[in-house]
Amino acid sequence: MPTLFDPIDFGAIVAPNRMVMAPLTRGRSTADHVPTEIMIDYYRQRAGAGLVISEGTGISHEGLGWPNAPGIWSDEQVEAWKPVTAAVHEAGGRIAVQLWHLGRLSRRDVTGNAPFSSSATTAPPRPGATDNPNVAARPMTHDDIARTLDDYAMAARNAIRAGFDGVALHAANGYLIDQFMRDGTNFRDDDYGGSVDNRLRLLREVMERLVGEAGADRTGVRFSPNGDTQGTNDSNPEAVFVPAAAHLDSLGIAFLELRELAPDGTFGSSDVPKLSPKIREAFKGPLILNQDYDAAKAQADLDSGIADAISFGRPFLANPDLVERFRLRAALNRPNAKTFYTPGAEGYTDYPALEPVS
Repeated sequence: MPTLFDPIDFGAIVAPNRMVMAPLTRGRSTADHVPTEIMIDYYRQRAGAGLVISEGTGISHEGLGWPNAPGIWSDEQVEAWKPVTAAVHEAGGRIAVQLWHLGRLSRRDVTGNAPFSSSATTAPPRPGATDNPNVAARPMTHDDIARTLDDYAMAARNAIRAGFDGVALHAANGYLIDQFMRDGTNFRDDDYGGSVDNRLRLLREVMERLVGEAGADRTGVRFSPNGDTQGTNDSNPEAVFVPAAAHLDSLGIAFLELRELAPDGTFGSSDVPKLSPKIREAFKGPLILNQDYDAAKAQADLDSGIADAISFGRPFLANPDLVERFRLRAALNRPNAKTFYTPGAEGYTDYPALEPVS
């Protein structure tokens, strides 16, 4: 059986190990969503991952709405991403950009406009928040959908221009694609609502556009199939995500990543059973599992065959040299949650690496 340190091909992306850096929202871009110089160091430091998946990156201004998160819809943003991808490549790494549309979670105080979604719903506040910055979304019209599909295509085209090795569709965590897929947020009565096949239509159409720009072998997807995330849920997730995975398998995509919650999860929890065993049957390409893994748990899921690789979020956030630490069984730095989204180097590029062995 493979180990975490064995190579793997994510489609056309040849990775030297099976430890993937999960996408992590950080908030170090400008107020206009342009990547900054500090991001060059941040991603370079973590280039030892088999594949780095970038933080969620907006495909359009109206679809972002997260303060100081990066975008990839403008020439200025593309130019600012180029030194980031170059730094990762110079350090021997590979990097894919996660393409993000927040849907109803796009904040009006950032975009200046009310958000849209599959249906007229309002997202709940983030856990622990004292107020709810989310406002009622309006249902997307067919013109909205057509424009958004163009935005996804342009973002993928821009990603290749910026030097990314591939693109990863954010279809998880209660954002736009997830809002269409689940019956707890999709109440439409047109071709994008009702049956599972209809609710998967937007996913299929977005994937057609991304594959057309980047190629199937450079396109990945992230799902969060079990449980409620940011108020987005489904009455029968197996009936949704297994067919969705089967469709992605038919496309021959580079990878599918699953963020799966557990009852004792440390960053969200759920009693809904994990769907990875069923999805493994439907999806034969590289399957990446995520959430609350340490080295032993990760290797166990590789050994069982349920996963081909494991993505690590907070461990990579706090340990830029996580691969080497796992290899040496060294102690890990603890992530500082207070600095996850704050500006500056603190809790971003100042986590210490291992001392070199003399």
